[in-house]
Amino acid sequence: MNATTPASTAAPRTSTGTRARTMKAIVKASADPGAEIREVPVPTAAAGQLLLKVLRAGVCGTDLHIVTWDRWSQGRIKPPVTLGHEFVGEIIELGAGVTEFRLGERVACESHIVCGHCTACRTGNAHVCENTRILGVDVNGGFAEYVAVPASNAWRVPANVPLDVQGVMEPLGNAVHTAFAGELSGCRIAVTGCGPIGLFAVAVARAAGAVQVIASDVAPYRLDLAHRMNADAVIDVSKEPFVERVMQLTGGQGLDGVLEMSGNPQALRDGLAALRNGGRLSLLGLPKEPFELDWNRLLIFKGITLHGIIGRRMYDTWYQMDNLLRGGRLDIRPAITHVMPMSRFDEAIALLKGGNAGKVVLIPWGQEGGDV
Repeated sequence: MNATTPASTAAPRTSTGTRARTMKAIVKASADPGAEIREVPVPTAAAGQLLLKVLRAGVCGTDLHIVTWDRWSQGRIKPPVTLGHEFVGEIIELGAGVTEFRLGERVACESHIVCGHCTACRTGNAHVCENTRILGVDVNGGFAEYVAVPASNAWRVPANVPLDVQGVMEPLGNAVHTAFAGELSGCRIAVTGCGPIGLFAVAVARAAGAVQVIASDVAPYRLDLAHRMNADAVIDVSKEPFVERVMQLTGGQGLDGVLEMSGNPQALRDGLAALRNGGRLSLLGLPKEPFELDWNRLLIFKGITLHGIIGRRMYDTWYQMDNLLRGGRLDIRPAITHVMPMSRFDEAIALLKGGNAGKVVLIPWGQEGGDV
């Protein structure tokens, strides 16, 4: 079949050969806590879209926020919507006008759908598009058997990378964006907060040539994972002071950079205090509330560069991440602690809520795989 022709014959089929009309999906069905498995219509690839058979999908802290129905979710989510913004899938249908992909190719997806017309988009900053819509948040996502996505958001995955890793390239991109916002090679770097993206950032900093990578958290489970991700040292900030320990580890020189992943106000203050004059702090973690900061002492008088990080640069970050993965420089598999059927979504959420998991990857209905 010519790649310019919609591949309707490749659409999902029932056992009798007829086109499947419904599929299983995890849906945020109503404006209250929870999510449920529902039968929903199978999407089709509209003009400029791909229809993917979902192979793997990662569970994110954002999904936890939506399920618990916190204040952010209440102001953003408009049920019903199929959740899931981290996934990899096989192309089974091409929408009209799509010529750059072929059936059977495996792609991950940039989850931010941008307008292409606002000032940010037209100045090379589409990652902060004023009109961003997000897969699995504003439009139906990948916690399903099939998902339709803009072809412009699809990224061919490196063939040498395991399927479970391919499924979480989107959040890995957050770590790459945060790490590459400043110098890494030959630098002393700290990662504050060892959730999944923080753990990925440890590996990214190491792969990019950081001379020393220090990780901090309050959870022994996550600190153990940071060790497995090859952090040079870990700091349990519930038991020892971060700044004092960093100064010991760096011979009094302080840090060149901090990758702040926790959103904890004290972690941000400590990170700034541990930076050398002229250092940089890249901030991906989201504080729950506004907080006070000694701007003069911690930031201005030290000449600190502060980066606010959102999403992935389109598509600079994807090229950087792809090069690291294809070249075999980056291995994030130790951070993927659970691989389980999508039908166990509630269990996955409980694991994340209890801090008893790194990255959790889900296997959709009809796909093969098992627990790690």
